[in-house]
Amino acid sequence: MPRSKQLLALLLMAIAPVATAASAPSYEQLQQQFIEQQQQQGFTAQEVKQFLASAHKNQQVLDAIATPWEAKPWYQYYPLFLTDKRLQAGLDFWQQHQAAISRAAKQYQVDPEIIVAIIGIETFYGQFLGNYPVIDALYTLGFYYPPRADFFRRELGKLMVLLRQEKLDGNHLNSSYAGAMGFGQFIPSSYLAYAVDFDNDGKRDLVGSADDAIGSVANYFHQHGWQAGHAVALPLKVTGRPTAHIWQPQDKLTQTAADILAPNVALAQSMDLDISQPAMLIELQQAEANEYWLGLKNFYVITRYNRSPLYAMAVYQFSQQLRQHHATY
Repeated sequence: MPRSKQLLALLLMAIAPVATAASAPSYEQLQQQFIEQQQQQGFTAQEVKQFLASAHKNQQVLDAIATPWEAKPWYQYYPLFLTDKRLQAGLDFWQQHQAAISRAAKQYQVDPEIIVAIIGIETFYGQFLGNYPVIDALYTLGFYYPPRADFFRRELGKLMVLLRQEKLDGNHLNSSYAGAMGFGQFIPSSYLAYAVDFDNDGKRDLVGSADDAIGSVANYFHQHGWQAGHAVALPLKVTGRPTAHIWQPQDKLTQTAADILAPNVALAQSMDLDISQPAMLIELQQAEANEYWLGLKNFYVITRYNRSPLYAMAVYQFSQQLRQHHATY
């Protein structure tokens, strides 16, 4: 390399960190961007400033998002959710809200056990709605969590719209560390898009109304393409290691069952199966050896609620426990 080009390369390397630092927007710049964004939603600058002034950075939120449960291996993850206590609570909830669950299942064409399972996995049927003020959670992640700050600032903006539209009291509204609220843990954008007034009292209340939460979870699954009565996931019998792609949370549903099944990858139980249908290969880490499943379209729909395949499998397996025991409850 000519000496002049070497000097230029060294110069660019020297100034690169400065340029990168300079290009990262400051807190004040991000705040101004947020104010302008919310003004486009009909808020005044003063209203937005007051909203931001009511929020506080919460270090516990940052600690929680750094260690999600889904980072655990399957054999440590599923015992947190598939418990006798949660099953009993689910059966009681199903019995108590039988009319609303049946109506939601019929209206939105979603299997009832999935509705019950989601609410049980998310909040233990409303017993754990979150320990963080929702405004603090979204503010903290939107301004102090660079990996996904843009997403959480958008959700913070949606929260402002939600509070205004549904006349909710943001000062007394708790959430998960990620800003998810109510029985079904909807983030603000999902609340706005999928919540329904299922008890017909004139408001969409996912925090105080179990019926609204039931209808809203069913609507969410309906809108994302749930196929009532269809299989969700099928266990596989694998010899050696499968060669097909292991599905990851960022993946779309691009493979078919034919792409996954092979001489050494077969259904654990023989059955007729349309091998042209969309499918994914799920790998679950057990203590002794990995476990494999064929995830179908409905499994993918569960991952639209939470992209983790561990979460989706916990929901599915819990739903099957609920369905089995509810038949004789």
